Amino acid sequence: MALMTGNEYVESMRKLNLQVYMFGEKIENPVDDPILRPSLNSVKATYDLAGNPEYEELMTTKSPYTGEIVNRFTHIHESTADLVKKVKMQRLCGQKTAACFQRCVGMDAFNAVYSTTFETDEAHGTNYHENFLSFLKYVQEKDLTVDGAMTDPKGDRSLAPHAQADPDLYLHVVERRPDGIVVRGAKAHQTGIINSHEVIVMPTIAMGEDDKDYAVSFAVPTDSEGIFMIVGRQSCDTRKLEGSQIDVGNSQFGGMEALVVFDNVFVPNDRIFLNGEYEFAGVLVERFAGYHRQSYGGCKVGVGDVLIGATAVAAEYNGAQRASHVKDKLIEMTHLNETLYCCGIACSAEGTKTKSGNYMIDLLLANVCKQNVTRFPYEIARLAEDIAGGLMVTAPSEKDLKNPKLGGYIDKYLRGVEDVSTENRLRILRLIENLTLGSAAVGYRTESMHGAGSPQAQRIMIARQGNLPMKKKLAKTIAKIEE
Repeated sequence: MALMTGNEYVESMRKLNLQVYMFGEKIENPVDDPILRPSLNSVKATYDLAGNPEYEELMTTKSPYTGEIVNRFTHIHESTADLVKKVKMQRLCGQKTAACFQRCVGMDAFNAVYSTTFETDEAHGTNYHENFLSFLKYVQEKDLTVDGAMTDPKGDRSLAPHAQADPDLYLHVVERRPDGIVVRGAKAHQTGIINSHEVIVMPTIAMGEDDKDYAVSFAVPTDSEGIFMIVGRQSCDTRKLEGSQIDVGNSQFGGMEALVVFDNVFVPNDRIFLNGEYEFAGVLVERFAGYHRQSYGGCKVGVGDVLIGATAVAAEYNGAQRASHVKDKLIEMTHLNETLYCCGIACSAEGTKTKSGNYMIDLLLANVCKQNVTRFPYEIARLAEDIAGGLMVTAPSEKDLKNPKLGGYIDKYLRGVEDVSTENRLRILRLIENLTLGSAAVGYRTESMHGAGSPQAQRIMIARQGNLPMKKKLAKTIAKIEE
């Protein structure tokens, strides 16, 4: 089949029987729910952009598995050029949505599972790679959106999965049958799960032999029996129910996360990618984390572009754009944002071919990229709030602005420069609020800290990949030290 249009994607989601809960109630129609719809629009944008000739080089590519043009979000990286285009595509999507567009995690899962299943088959004589290739072709032919689920609730972090008081705190196999397996557990913080057709499940940490029932990876439809999703709250989320374009800041696009429960979900044999081969759990985690840490050098940079632009507009509307300290802060925001992009491009350009044939980023540079992402967006947001001013969080509502009695006073006293309407000034301030404090901050600021692993997770990988013995040898050679 040809690439889906954005509208076709929306209608395909409408056909799913998803079990979605929010505010204690089942959501019968997630597609049109006013709180959830902006997140669906963000995914829809990845289809719309793929259908736009201006962006087709970044958004699409030819699949060697189907021979057809596919969305890059379903692609297996065949070169360092593919890795670079991935980051550029993510920056573009961030620029167009100013939100989390939710498909990166599935793309990163594809590429991690691709190489890991190949090596697992080599070691154990399994057929996981064949299973995955069949699934990949299905996804590409149908142009589906796939979520990637790695993060378990974890319970007591000092205990291994098998040692938890509640065995379900890590997703695990509870029954092995001739035709497949049954799994139980949960995956937390699942970005875009309610806007996905399928989900790839992966283990969350390296494991030992006692944890082999937890060393499991597979793919199932998101409306499979036993899967239900509990939507996570976001700051200012109920503003979307008020019908105000201004007050939500970004009325068209958004992100979402959910706690996803797997309550005795059946997985057929041909959808299994790992099943007890515990020594490959850590390999899969490390590779997925590397790809996903690379992703942040694109998506967060694109959203940062919007925030920098909004801050510059706010400075103009305040009449402060010529102040030297404002200019300097905008320069600093740009410097930090482009530094993130440099890391994303660098780890891509330094990528290497795996045994399976797809390309892996440079793991050290990918972890450096994500380490910077845990810091720089916070400073970019701080500077944006500094330049925007306190009105960003104390402005009256759109209903007050439109009120016959109050509107005139608001227009009079909250105007900045004379030739800019008060309404436009409030619109740009609300966008900055949305990006730094509101619902979009979940996908920009807070996710910058915890997405793809905590800061300490990257520091562990930096220590592992940093090759300190080689650097010590270099120093001893220069110093002419003989031991």
